[in-house]
Amino acid sequence: MKAIIVGGGIGGLTTALMLRSRGLDCEIFEQADTIRELGVGINTLPHAMRELAGLGLLQKLDEVAIRTDQLYYLNRHGQEVWREARGIDAGHDVPQFSIHRGRLQGVIHRAVEERLGQQAIHTGRRLGAFTQDEGGVTAYFFDRVGAHVHTARGDILIGADGIHSRVRDTLFPNEGPPCWNGLMLWRGARDWPLFLTGKSMIVAGGLNAKVVIYPIAEGSSPASRLTNWAVLVKVGEGNAPPPRKEDWSRPGRREELMPHVARFSVPYIDVKSLISATPEFYEYPTCDRDPLPYWSSGRVTLLGDAAHPMYPVGSNGASQAILDARCLADALVRAEHPRQALVEYEKKRLPMTAEIVRSNRRGGPEGVIDAVEQLAPDGFDNVENVLSYSQREAIVRGYATKAGFAAVPGLAAVRA
Repeated sequence: MKAIIVGGGIGGLTTALMLRSRGLDCEIFEQADTIRELGVGINTLPHAMRELAGLGLLQKLDEVAIRTDQLYYLNRHGQEVWREARGIDAGHDVPQFSIHRGRLQGVIHRAVEERLGQQAIHTGRRLGAFTQDEGGVTAYFFDRVGAHVHTARGDILIGADGIHSRVRDTLFPNEGPPCWNGLMLWRGARDWPLFLTGKSMIVAGGLNAKVVIYPIAEGSSPASRLTNWAVLVKVGEGNAPPPRKEDWSRPGRREELMPHVARFSVPYIDVKSLISATPEFYEYPTCDRDPLPYWSSGRVTLLGDAAHPMYPVGSNGASQAILDARCLADALVRAEHPRQALVEYEKKRLPMTAEIVRSNRRGGPEGVIDAVEQLAPDGFDNVENVLSYSQREAIVRGYATKAGFAAVPGLAAVRA
């Protein structure tokens, strides 16, 4: 069994490790000239961390990440709507990690090089086309100027090539561009004095305007942390194309961002000063795609953002790609034929991720903030009088159950 993996991001690299651990061969083809540690902060949830720990990566990740212990949901005035323990503090056997996306990818990338060898990763290889027959899949790769540079042959082809997936476009040529919901996301990170426990995460504001803050690494001193921030604001209508193409490395414009920052009041940290002190940051129009009717065609399938790109709420995008990788690897080991494995993988993962995509469009677990702000837009004296504990819990816990990282039974959230 040999797999051709298109895409060297978190999903593609994790898939390679999963296949290797089960004795299956693979090669990775990445269109970028190098696999760079791009991005800012993300959260990796316990259900995904459990899979990475199973691959022997927990210690390496612990060295470059923060173990998240508390999550605070606030309205835009800084009033507490919901608070709960996370990761180990919530009773899970593995942490929730707040981590720089590039450092997470870097740990997985180095593990792939060590276990599969550098020859298993081909950079500067853009997928042009693929064909399949009864015996396998043939993929044709090209360089940046359009010259054919490599032909690969395998038993299956896995499209882990992101929201602009060439594999997906081949399977669904009439799908069109990603769906923009009118929200612009600005993201940055800065060494900053620690707040709360030094391992806490804050989400303040609803889906149309929110700020998210959490530490992602140790700082320059024991009293500071590399602190990630994100501002998400509705700046357009969902039926219009985004103002600029989705690109994780596109620099943001301070004059566009700062007027929105004044909308938030967070009691635990000076958000305006944090963002003003960040020398460079990035912008990204938040896009997803409608769930597909299927992911697999013969010996070809999709994984991660190529299969189910979703809005960045609920800390779930990278985590779901990691879960895809585990499920696909297990299916390939069990099945008598590769096509049977891809059907089993799709049957298990497609419905769950489709529901997460739809839920994220409604705000995901952070929808509890929207529910409270809709009923009390100017704030409240007691959140219980706005929305009861059980009603708030139903929103947050319902999402966690759908996404597969429900809290450990017996551990209740802290009542605001």
